[in-house]
Amino acid sequence: MSILNDQNDESKKEGSKINGFFGLISFSTIIPLNIHTSIKEMATYTWAWPIIGAAIGIIVGAFGFLLVDLMHLPQLIAAAMIYSFSIWFTGFHHLDGLIDFGDGMMVHGTPEKKIDVMRDKRIGTGGMAYLLIVGLITFTAIASIPIGFIFYIILISEIAAKMGIVSCATFSKPFPNGTGKYFIEAMNKKLLFLSFILTSTIGFLVFNTVGIIGVVMGILSGVLIALIAKKNFKWATGDVLGTSNEVARMLALLIMVAMFTI
Repeated sequence: MSILNDQNDESKKEGSKINGFFGLISFSTIIPLNIHTSIKEMATYTWAWPIIGAAIGIIVGAFGFLLVDLMHLPQLIAAAMIYSFSIWFTGFHHLDGLIDFGDGMMVHGTPEKKIDVMRDKRIGTGGMAYLLIVGLITFTAIASIPIGFIFYIILISEIAAKMGIVSCATFSKPFPNGTGKYFIEAMNKKLLFLSFILTSTIGFLVFNTVGIIGVVMGILSGVLIALIAKKNFKWATGDVLGTSNEVARMLALLIMVAMFTI
């Protein structure tokens, strides 16, 4: 009887772990998977977040392909729709973090004071400015993607966005409370390397060297945000991780588009 109970306990644990992965998918998108899990269980799959990013990239990239390559919409209009679809499909979670990050960056004072402002529900000038800067550059980069490459570049940019989160989490010190700490505590350099191997392989298969460079830019973007956060806030929160997602996508798009002009 005890053996059966042990087996049942093990199966429940395995089910809980799997629920954590599907919970992260639901957390990252507007897809209602109706999964019962916890942030801590989801965080154990932080290293696999870029794989979810690849799935998001396929969906957003396919939408872009439909608008540009099949419907032949003007690229400016298509770019606005693609970017809007991307941030809508991911539930505006990371964009909200970028706005809060911008508010915190504009504050003078102790790291604790800056974090208090960053976690405040009100939106300030700094947050709006960061939203405008990142949004405009991302939109312009999408509008500049050469015809025929929209699917590939969008796909890689969404992988890079999640690599930004993963690398930022790896090199950050977690704030004592908040959901962000679970994702930061779940990461280490070995898991970052595993994520890099997986995503660089996908990047190469999808878009050769350009794909790998896009993934690497995502990693570097995350490290950059981690350093900025460490200097200004001392700790990192979920808002910092959200910022790394948006900045990583933006910079990955820029570097990949730039490679066509070199």
